[in-house]
Amino acid sequence: MSEYKGKNQKDLIKELTEKKSKLNEFRFAVAGSKAKNVREGRVLRRDIARIMTEISTPSASKK
Repeated sequence: MSEYKGKNQKDLIKELTEKKSKLNEFRFAVAGSKAKNVREGRVLRRDIARIMTEISTPSASKK
């Protein structure tokens, strides 16, 4: 089960914006060799995909 199921669309969009911002910061950190955990980017990308999937489902758009 996704932790994003059951949330309304407004919360999902807010969380999506935060995750995208974190991914952007992570990419800059990797380019500057400041990132120690290189798996963080993968986790962020997967979370973004899960949120976008939940937003696109018809049940989430009704809330």
